[in-house]
Amino acid sequence: MPWDEYSSLVLASETARMRDMEPMMRELNQSERPREKMERLGERALSDEELMAIFLRTGMKGKSAIQLGRELLQQAGSLSRFGQLSLAEMKKIKGIGPAKACELKAAIELGGRVARSLSHGVAMDSPEVIYQHFAPQLQHLQKERLVVALLNAKLHLLAVVDISEGTVSETLAHPREILHPVINRNAYAFFLMHNHPSGDPHPSRADVQLTARLREAAELMQIRFIDHVIIGTPGAGRSAFFSFRESGQL
Repeated sequence: MPWDEYSSLVLASETARMRDMEPMMRELNQSERPREKMERLGERALSDEELMAIFLRTGMKGKSAIQLGRELLQQAGSLSRFGQLSLAEMKKIKGIGPAKACELKAAIELGGRVARSLSHGVAMDSPEVIYQHFAPQLQHLQKERLVVALLNAKLHLLAVVDISEGTVSETLAHPREILHPVINRNAYAFFLMHNHPSGDPHPSRADVQLTARLREAAELMQIRFIDHVIIGTPGAGRSAFFSFRESGQL
């Protein structure tokens, strides 16, 4: 096929694709389209699917970007669960190719980095503060993730280091691996945290044993062990988190 003819076919196909989507966009008043609405009312006035539509930019045949954003959220179950999807999982969703998946993951990661940077000036001196800052990142993970947070003398964050993924017993977490980044970064103090995918933050036997061993190792190294916080989800008759310090085990 001659190049000119091939180019014409590609252009005609793209034009037809855009034409299929255009009527759906025309159904919205210009002031109600996500970008125009943000300029007029600010970002807080937009729904989750409208914000996602700005990153998606285009929808697919028969669906606007807003409709696609709404379906993505529905399939994930919640905005926080959507944020935990991997690139591979996103690309399995109809209408999301590699480019859109990368754009969405980049936006999610950038938002997470902004949130973490805001935590650096806050004293991590209570389980409530720890939960408030880290629950959005850990609460809806499908696997347990063990994380150590390094603190300075004012109990401000220096860094957050992932230790392992999986249950504490499965990953064979050891005080040596946990304390290594604490010592390496010359941190004044640290706290440990991990999530329970079940939502129930009550500690397992492995959680209790690890905390006891880590307390002994930290005392030996003269490093302040602030807390071990298990992050769950709110439920009837239970807290959304468990603090070893509040329970008297630290």
